[in-house]
Amino acid sequence: MMKKILMIDDDREVLEINKKFLEEKGCKVKICSVASKGEDLVKSFNPDCILLDVMMPVIDGITLCRKIRKITDVPVLFLSGKVMEEDKLDGFDAGADDYIEKPYSLNELYARILVHLRRSSKGANAKSEKMIIDMGPFLLDKEKHKLFYNNEEILLSIKEYDLILYLAQNIGKEVLFEDIGVKLWGTYTENDRRTVMVNVSRLRKKIEAQTGVDNLIETVWAKGYKLVNLK
Repeated sequence: MMKKILMIDDDREVLEINKKFLEEKGCKVKICSVASKGEDLVKSFNPDCILLDVMMPVIDGITLCRKIRKITDVPVLFLSGKVMEEDKLDGFDAGADDYIEKPYSLNELYARILVHLRRSSKGANAKSEKMIIDMGPFLLDKEKHKLFYNNEEILLSIKEYDLILYLAQNIGKEVLFEDIGVKLWGTYTENDRRTVMVNVSRLRKKIEAQTGVDNLIETVWAKGYKLVNLK
């Protein structure tokens, strides 16, 4: 089935270049240069994936992403020239599944889109004999793709859920940066280390903020990450 991609960016040239490339790859693409129209397009077009710029007039991408997350949980990929760590943290905190720095390779962009679409599809359809992972007051419901703390849902993006599920499935094991990168994005280079670090840090802070739990994930910078306990 043809995948539907919605791209929102105030740069018309970038929109047209990406649209042409993605359509050649067999995608159905809708572009929008006015961020204020983004919510309505998400509802009417019902995309499978959303590509979103950060720096846009009137409504910036971070604000728009938060609005979009109230409508849909499809993958949202930021494409941005803002490359500081705090910029990426803001993007992930808004609910994005990926943050790609401009300028970027169109082939890499398409590869990342495919990875997120595959994971999104698996997340929607995958079944398992053991659908609940019980971690004391925390429960991971693999059928609903949700994390609960004392029966209260912790709101996570698709990528955040995939990350906590992977860590929960490897409790007590050493988990390397490369392991997380390959699991979440299908590929890993040393340049991806910062992205992995940002995602893990953001997940930890979000869960700790919503639950008051401290030291959820112990960071072992020399070797990677290890899920130690869930108090």
